[in-house]
Amino acid sequence: MGASDFAKLPHIGESLKRKEDARFLTGVGNYTDDINQAHQKYAVFVRSPHAHARIKGIDTGAAAAMPGVAAVYSGKDIEGKMGGLPCGWLISNPDGTPMKEPMHPILAIGKVRYVGDHVAMVVADSLQQARDAAEAVQVDYEELAPVIDMKRAKDGPALHDEAPDNQCYKWTLGDKAAVDAAFANAAHVSKLDLVNNRLIPNAIEPRAANASYNRATDEYTLYVANQNPHVERLLLTAFVLGLPEHKVRVIAPDVGGGFGSKIFLYAEDVAVTWAARQLGCAVKWTSDRSEAFLSDCHGRDHITHAEMAMDQDGKFLAMRVHTDANLGAYLSTFASSVPTILYGTLLAGQYATPQIYVEVDGWFTSTAPVDAYRGAGRPEATYVVERLVTRCAWDLGLAQDEIRKRNFIKDFPYQTPVALQYDTGDYFACMDQAQQLADVSGFEARRKASEAKGLKRGIGYSSYIEACGLAPSNIAGALGARAGLFEAGEVRVHPTGSVTVFTGSHSHGQGHETTFAQLVAARLGLDPSQVDIVHGDTGRVPFGMGTYGSRSLSVGGTAIMKALDKIEAKAKKIAAHLMEASDADIEFANGEFTVKGTDKKVPFAQVSLAAYVPHNYPLDKLEPGLNETAFYDPTNFTYPAGTHICEVEIDPETGVVRVDRYTAVDDFGVIINPMIVEGQVHGGLVQGIGQALQEYGVYDPDSGQLLTGSYMDYQMPRAEDFPQFRLGHVCTPCTHNPIGAKGCGEAGAIGSPPAVMNAVLDALKDLGVRDMDMPATPHRTWQAIQQARQSAKA
Repeated sequence: MGASDFAKLPHIGESLKRKEDARFLTGVGNYTDDINQAHQKYAVFVRSPHAHARIKGIDTGAAAAMPGVAAVYSGKDIEGKMGGLPCGWLISNPDGTPMKEPMHPILAIGKVRYVGDHVAMVVADSLQQARDAAEAVQVDYEELAPVIDMKRAKDGPALHDEAPDNQCYKWTLGDKAAVDAAFANAAHVSKLDLVNNRLIPNAIEPRAANASYNRATDEYTLYVANQNPHVERLLLTAFVLGLPEHKVRVIAPDVGGGFGSKIFLYAEDVAVTWAARQLGCAVKWTSDRSEAFLSDCHGRDHITHAEMAMDQDGKFLAMRVHTDANLGAYLSTFASSVPTILYGTLLAGQYATPQIYVEVDGWFTSTAPVDAYRGAGRPEATYVVERLVTRCAWDLGLAQDEIRKRNFIKDFPYQTPVALQYDTGDYFACMDQAQQLADVSGFEARRKASEAKGLKRGIGYSSYIEACGLAPSNIAGALGARAGLFEAGEVRVHPTGSVTVFTGSHSHGQGHETTFAQLVAARLGLDPSQVDIVHGDTGRVPFGMGTYGSRSLSVGGTAIMKALDKIEAKAKKIAAHLMEASDADIEFANGEFTVKGTDKKVPFAQVSLAAYVPHNYPLDKLEPGLNETAFYDPTNFTYPAGTHICEVEIDPETGVVRVDRYTAVDDFGVIINPMIVEGQVHGGLVQGIGQALQEYGVYDPDSGQLLTGSYMDYQMPRAEDFPQFRLGHVCTPCTHNPIGAKGCGEAGAIGSPPAVMNAVLDALKDLGVRDMDMPATPHRTWQAIQQARQSAKA
């Protein structure tokens, strides 16, 4: 079944209410912190108050003697008994040497390297007893100078002996000589320096883990707030604890948001699992919000210089980019891939730029590890491309839409100069619809109305593309991936015709239980209420890679579709036997099997019953049952794209920026549930606009203390900060999966930051403000205006 046929099936394109919302809205969801096990104890971690220090000694005696304390563990207790947290992607330097990969110990051994680093774990009968004992742990630190500024990291004190200059790797992509030649012959060159600000994930549910050990079976069970339980189990067993994988069951129940920060294997997960066996009881840890700010992996944090070479008509000839990427104190699970493979390969954007060269320097600093955050490399790339494209327009005296239209890719498939090949798209259609929905023709009138009120109004464009699905495994492996990138699906048809689907994908707010049910119901001619979705449990579902990179429907959904293909093929044979026909003559549609050219038919439920009650069944040809499993490894990424248009209004006397209008037109391919997609876009837009105007993780450059360690200092966006979003859709189905889906979960966070910042700079152009970095807070915006005014006077 092709994508065009699939899109016509019942339930596809219907905005069904989410099945899972019934339990979420009535308070009967089952999150990790809701789980309590028999004889459970509680863990609290002692964390470093210093950004960089040598541990001279740890005195746990007083803490261990306190009431209710079962154990206090430090680095010396686990040293040699387990490995460190692994990094899942190997990046190589231009000369072929591997990146520096220092150990990331579960509890600090010899040194701490950022504020919040794990120093010790206290386990006690109650949470309060564990907290009290943690305060009694005495640590003798010898403070060392921290490394906060990436630009000075090379000359700073070494965080790791393996990386004396604090550089993890240098990575390059593209033909440098060809790019340099294009720049030498260019009619125009535009340049831009950018900072992609550090973000601190703040899911509604903090991270949590609860581990137990069964001595009778020598088996572990770990409940954890995680986006990919099979990967968590693989890393935990094979790379850290050295346990047989089949002896560990990882369950990720309801998860209250992840945004990338719950993809990774964290030290707390390992520590409570190990302690459960040592103590012979369940050990539970739940992060509080202060811990989350310090210890959850952060996102973004790039410093970039970018240049574009153009001919006399503004056609792009070549692009040149250098980025310094902050990796934090240690390499997190996918940290190395985000500023490289997931970033550099997206620098073509939607444009037919013949040559691109990018080099990335990855740095260790005395900050929390930095890893994937909603979009993971694609927002960073889009910010560079779309800010630079708008700068090109202004340098040449062109409109923002005109420079884009002159350079949009027209013909597909299109091979970019940075490895990826786009299969399909229509960037002009997205632009045209966005301009209509945004009422661009009325912008000048709105600008004049704002001027009359003493306000400045600007419009900003962003035409983004992203790569979703992370595939295929063999190519990713050649680029350094240390895991497969397939997905698994099992479809179990019950005797009465109802269905249970087991998916290796994981839902943490995306509505999989509804969308996947619609997909299965559409194929089998059922009502979605007859389809249940099971995920998040390594003891029940086949090995899968979890949820990230907007891969759930395009990869996880396709695995389910392939299992449904097998179900249909077997069911046709059963139906043929029941109707005494050749299976080649059986057709299946709308839940019924018919014999081609006759009025003979049997419903799906009759076939499923025959499969399990095989009184009239071709036992000589088929096994009983109707249960199939499939794995899907994509042949390419999918490429959602779109154009976003933002209008802002700014008070030049206070610097307050207000998003007045926001329009997003996206091409996600075939859409299963428009309401769920709209919710995903809304959420992404809020996060992206939050980055552009409000959010910024800041460390003190001298002490290395996190200055934005709470909601008092780190501003989160609220509903009142946004207008009603105008959304539109263009559909060019993906050509290499049967659903035609491309992915939607991260698009809003990818397209919005440059749209907002281009709008801010457009509003302030006539005041002399040429550039500023995110976030455009009132204070930063006011400062930029004052500096421009002072420069004008000078």
